[in-house]
Amino acid sequence: MNIECSGNLRRRAGSVKGSRRDTIAGMTPPERAQTQTARRSAQTATLAEIAREAGVSAPTVSKVLNGRADVAPATRNRVEELLRAHGYRRRRAESTRSPLVDLVFHEMESAWALEVIRGVENVARDAGLSVVLSESAGRLTPGRSWADQVAARRPHGVILVLSELDESQRALLTSRSIPFVVMDPAGDPGSDVPSIGATNWQGGLAATRHLVDLGHRRIGAITGPSRMMCSRARIDGYRAALETAGVPVDPALIRNGDFHHESGYRLGLELLRRPDRPTAVFAGNDLQALGLYEAARELGLRVPEDLSVVGFDDLPVARWVGPPLTTVRQPLTEMAEAAARLVLELGRGDETTPAATRVELATSLVVRSSTAAPAGS
Repeated sequence: MNIECSGNLRRRAGSVKGSRRDTIAGMTPPERAQTQTARRSAQTATLAEIAREAGVSAPTVSKVLNGRADVAPATRNRVEELLRAHGYRRRRAESTRSPLVDLVFHEMESAWALEVIRGVENVARDAGLSVVLSESAGRLTPGRSWADQVAARRPHGVILVLSELDESQRALLTSRSIPFVVMDPAGDPGSDVPSIGATNWQGGLAATRHLVDLGHRRIGAITGPSRMMCSRARIDGYRAALETAGVPVDPALIRNGDFHHESGYRLGLELLRRPDRPTAVFAGNDLQALGLYEAARELGLRVPEDLSVVGFDDLPVARWVGPPLTTVRQPLTEMAEAAARLVLELGRGDETTPAATRVELATSLVVRSSTAAPAGS
């Protein structure tokens, strides 16, 4: 059983580490074996105490430590709490890990997810690892059973996309020395959680400023879910661009969508049926922009002659729709590659890698044929 102590026990051990090494070096082989046996016995005794305190057997504690799934959830929770209280963590040993990287989405229904998978796969392939895909069915936090399965798999690391972990899941992965990185975090992941994102605020600013520079003043917005940090950042960039240009922000022209085609279509109809409809719309992602295309077509409006549209993401389809979509490029594949590299560095215990890292990759505006000056300008 490979375990190590942390906290006060580790610090006390560290203070005499050098002297012990010197002592062992001067021992005869029988003496060295006897000393190592004594250490293992002392460790086992401590685990036995944890087992007694938890009211379970020592093998059950061993199962929990090694991520076995055949332990009742209530028992696992009780043992995990005691292990944390006693400062036990599994040793970060490459040999104990499965050749896997876990990639978790809150949902996988678009080409957006494919770009992320491609990036993680690029890095995992070079490292000789396979990728395990999970979906939490629209929930931002995976279920408890998922965390147990990951602990049992012992992957090299976990990448969560637009997702987050609750405290018990974080503690479980940490106790197994399974590093995790959040890509495009749904909320504030905290200062102690490594994350990879993009400059969403800057992207929203650039998209809206482009429309302002073309002469538009009634600019609508269809953003993503308000609970997601990227959605809030993009709409904040939209507001900042309008305010900087001296254009009043009209709340009646802002709609909260869900990043799917359907919401772009439905909310697009609402905006475009207004008597004072917008002459341009910034959509929170490309899928909603494509839904907006359909709403405009249904109402007999032409893009960009009657309506300018800007999306966000720059998915491959953005170049091939008619007309090609002006959009903000979010470097999804590069973000996924960066997340994969970071989680592998953390798994190796690379001392040059900060314990908590927040990386933001730059977005950029890609101008195509879906935007033009407003009619009559």
